[in-house]
Amino acid sequence: MADYTYLTLAIQEKVGTVTLNHPPANALNADMLDELGSLLDEILISSDVKVLLITSGLEHGLLAGGDIATFAKITSVQEMLEYIVLGQQVFTKLDTLGIPTIAVINGTWVGGGLELALACDMRYAADTALLGLPEIGLGLIPGWGGTQRLPRVIGRSRAMEMILTGDVITAQQASVIGLVNQVLPAATLLQEAQTTGKKIAAKSKFAVKGALQAIADGAELPMEYGLQTEQRVFETIGITEDMREGVQAFLEKRPPIFKDK
Repeated sequence: MADYTYLTLAIQEKVGTVTLNHPPANALNADMLDELGSLLDEILISSDVKVLLITSGLEHGLLAGGDIATFAKITSVQEMLEYIVLGQQVFTKLDTLGIPTIAVINGTWVGGGLELALACDMRYAADTALLGLPEIGLGLIPGWGGTQRLPRVIGRSRAMEMILTGDVITAQQASVIGLVNQVLPAATLLQEAQTTGKKIAAKSKFAVKGALQAIADGAELPMEYGLQTEQRVFETIGITEDMREGVQAFLEKRPPIFKDK
């Protein structure tokens, strides 16, 4: 993997942990977005990472999202559009990476920070974490997928309330509305997320990727067509060596040893 200025990647047991480091607030400027996009490209073609975690490396876990200094310097609609499109493209790349992704929310993740988390498959939050989309207070709207992904995660009405008020909510409130999967003590948050990652990484990559595909492709379809999607995916993974190993291991009452074949 290449060296980056704002990002680091650590890999353990096929679980990659991306740490974002751009003091003082982890503002996602264009350079940082470019680096994240390039890293995702590397991961996409790598066999070293089967699950990806993303977290903040700042002392209080801050991920402030869009760079306000960048907004202040923009003088044309075209410049604004280029910045917004860049963020959308990178987050869409994350959303469609093809391996499970977990946002490890270890502090205040707002604006583009929460939009990054929404582009992940799962969200684990520290019990001290705060989340929100406060762009409305700047005379803006969320522009990196917040208006589209948040309603799909928590429902239209709750998303309307969060976006139109700009309110920041606690991890506990986020758990109640289904915005985060788990709320954990800050001291053990990353370790717990990595444990989940390793559990998933131990599974066959074909089954995991197939499940991701079936869920994503079928989410917006009527049940009839969603079931057809599930069938097509099942047909593909039903002839793999890993499937045979999983079945044989079950019959022999032993843990399977998947080889991703």
